[in-house]
Amino acid sequence: MRILIAIDKFKGSIPATVAAQAIASVLKKSIPGVECDLCPIADGGEGTAEAVITALRGDWCETATFDAQNRPVAARYGLVRYGAQSEAIMEMSAASGLAMISDLPLDPAIASTLGTGLMLQDAIERGVSRIVIGIGGSATNEAGIGMAAALGFRFLDADGEPLTPTIQHMDKLAKIERGDLGMPEILVACDVNNPLPGPHGCTRVYGSQKGVQDFAFFEYRLQHLADIMQRDLGVDHREVPGAGAAGGLGFGLMSFCGAKLTSGFELIADLVHLRARIAAADLVITGEGRLDAQTLHGKGPMGVADMARELGKPVAAFAGAIEAEDQLRTRFDLLCAIKPKDMPLAEAMQRGSELLENAVLSQSRALLDLLTP
Repeated sequence: MRILIAIDKFKGSIPATVAAQAIASVLKKSIPGVECDLCPIADGGEGTAEAVITALRGDWCETATFDAQNRPVAARYGLVRYGAQSEAIMEMSAASGLAMISDLPLDPAIASTLGTGLMLQDAIERGVSRIVIGIGGSATNEAGIGMAAALGFRFLDADGEPLTPTIQHMDKLAKIERGDLGMPEILVACDVNNPLPGPHGCTRVYGSQKGVQDFAFFEYRLQHLADIMQRDLGVDHREVPGAGAAGGLGFGLMSFCGAKLTSGFELIADLVHLRARIAAADLVITGEGRLDAQTLHGKGPMGVADMARELGKPVAAFAGAIEAEDQLRTRFDLLCAIKPKDMPLAEAMQRGSELLENAVLSQSRALLDLLTP
C-alpha cells in the first residue's frame, strides 16, 4: 500500500515538510506495510523552495544580501541538478519578505527588492539554466526597481544623475538604462491576478499590509515608472494579470528580466512530478492550515484533490480548521480538522505537529478503509 502525502504548510504553525513527516511517522506505526511518498506542496508563497527542494532532494546554497530595509542578511535558495545543468528554486521572501522586517516600523517608501536581485544575481553567476521564484510574502511596493538595480539597470534623473532605486525617488525618473544581462529562463510562481495599477492593483489591494497610507503617492510613481519603461525598454506589462503580485515584482520580473508568470500550484506540481506520483499511489493525503470556500478556487489542496479524482484515487485532507464542509465533502473522501473546538488558536498553533499526529492516528481506521474499499 502506497500513500502520497502532498500537503501544504499550516501557516504560522507547521512547515509543509514537517507536516508531511508527522503524517508519515503516524501512518508507518498504525498501518502495517504502508509505504509513504512525501511530497510537500506550495503555491508560490513562503515554503515554496523548501517544498520543492525536499521533494526533489536538491541542495541548499546561501548568499549574502539585504532585507527590504537594507540590513545585511544571509538568504538561502535551492539548487536542483539535472546532469550538467542546474535549476535555482527561490522565494523573494527569503530576502525581501515582510516577516523579515517585523521588528521595524514599516516604511514602504524605502522598502526595496534589492536583496532579491542580489539573490537572482548569485544564481545567475552559478550558471543555472533556469530560475523558479515564488513571490509571496513581500514587504515591498516598488515594482522590482531594487531588483533591477542589482542586475545592472540604471535609473537616471533629467540631468543624467543616478537615482537611488526606491519608490520615493521615482517622480524624478527621466530615463532607464539597460543592464548587461545574460538572463536564464525565469519562471515566476504566482497565484494572484492583480494588475500593477488601479483599484485592483498592488497598492490599493495589498499596500496597507506594508504600511502604505498615501495611496495616490504610490499610484502616481508606479504609473510614471511604467510609462518610462514603455518608452525606454519597449515593454508594457502593467495590466497583465499577476503584474501586481508582490508589490509589483511580477511586473518588474516580466519587464526587466523577461520572466514568465505562471500558476504557482501548477508550476510546483510540474516540478515535483505530482501527477505521476498520484498515479503511483493508492491513497492521497493533502491539507493546509485552513480549508474553506476559498479552497475550492484553485488553492493547493484543491489542485491535489482534483488531480487525484481525475486519476481515480481517494483523497483525504487534514487542516487546522474546516469551513464550508458540505461543499468540500463533494471533493474530498475524508476531511479532518486537527484543532479541538475548545482549544485557543494560539495554543493550537504552538502544538500543531502534535495535533496533526493525533488527528491522523484517530483517522487511521478511516484511512485504511479508503485504501481497501
